[in-house]
Amino acid sequence: MSGERGRSEQERHYRLVHRTLYRYPETVTSSYGLATLLPRDGHGQRVHSAGLTVTPTPAETAGHVDIHGNRSTWFHVTQEHTVLEVGAVSLLTVTRRRLDPTSVPQVPWEQAVAAVSSMRSTGHGGQGEGPSSVLTVVESALPSELVEPGEEALEYALPSFGRGTPLVRAVADLSHRIRTEFTYKPGATTVHTRLPELLERRTGVCQDFAHVMIAGLRSLGLAARYVSGYIETIPAPGKEKLRGVDASHAWVAAWIPGGGWVHIDPTNDQFIDNRYVLLGWGRDFRDVSPLRGIVYSSGGGARPEVGVDLWPLTAAELAEERSSGLAVPR
Repeated sequence: MSGERGRSEQERHYRLVHRTLYRYPETVTSSYGLATLLPRDGHGQRVHSAGLTVTPTPAETAGHVDIHGNRSTWFHVTQEHTVLEVGAVSLLTVTRRRLDPTSVPQVPWEQAVAAVSSMRSTGHGGQGEGPSSVLTVVESALPSELVEPGEEALEYALPSFGRGTPLVRAVADLSHRIRTEFTYKPGATTVHTRLPELLERRTGVCQDFAHVMIAGLRSLGLAARYVSGYIETIPAPGKEKLRGVDASHAWVAAWIPGGGWVHIDPTNDQFIDNRYVLLGWGRDFRDVSPLRGIVYSSGGGARPEVGVDLWPLTAAELAEERSSGLAVPR
C-alpha cells in the first residue's frame, strides 16, 4: 500500500468517531439509553477495536447482540445531570470492492419473488440456505413499522421491473430513479414522516430514500433491508478535509437468489465500496437507530448535537493508533 492516506484500491483504514451531546433545560435524574454505534465485523470490513463512552459514567452498562447481529450497548445513568455525552470510537479496515453487477446471478426478478414466496410458505430455501438465513429473508420481505408496502410504493417501483429483467439490474435502475427524481434536503422530514408523504413530496434525506426503495421492493414481494453506516466524505481538490463534517448514512441491501445481499446506495446511486463503513442493519431505521432512550426530568427533551468523523489513516497511522489505545476526542 502506498503512503497516501487510506487511498488503496483494495483497502482503506479508518478512525471512526461518533459523538452525541444532549443539553437538557432542567436537571435529569435518570437516563436509560441504548446505543448502536459499534460497527459490525465482517462483510468486507475488519474492526480492530471499538469502544463506547458515556458521561456522566453510567451506574450500569451491558453489551448486547440483537437478532440481526448488530452490536448495541445498554446504559443507565443515575447521577443527576444537565448534559449527557455519548461517544464511540473505532479503528477498522475496509476491503470491500464495488460490486460489478455482472458478477452476481442474473436472476429475473419474478424468479426472486417466487423464491421469497416459497420461503414464506415452506420455511425452507432453494439454495441450501440455513434456517437463520431463511428467517432473515422472510422478515425482510414483510412490512415493518416505518416501511409499509402499498399501492403507492408498488406504482413507483414498477417501471424499473420489466418482464424478465434481472433483479440486480432492476434494483440499480430503481436506485438511479430515486437519485434523479428525489431532492436531498436535510430537515425536510423527520423519523415520523410516512411513506405516502415521501412519495408525494419526493424530498428527504438518505434514510427516507432507503425507506422508499425498501418499500418498493417489498411491495413486489422481494426481500430488502435497511442498512445504517457511514460514508467517507472526500474534499474537493486542493481543499483539506474538515473535522466533524461526516454524518451517519443509510442505504439498502436487496436479496438475490444465489447472490446473497447486494448493498446499494440510492442517495448516491451506486453500489457500496470501501468508502462505506457498515454499522448495522434491520427492517427499517428503528432497528438500527444510533441512540434511543428515556430520561426522567421535570423539563423538556433535548435536541441532540451530533458530530461524526470518518478519518482515513495510513497503515503506519493505524498501527500507531492501535498501540496507543482508543479515546473519544473532546
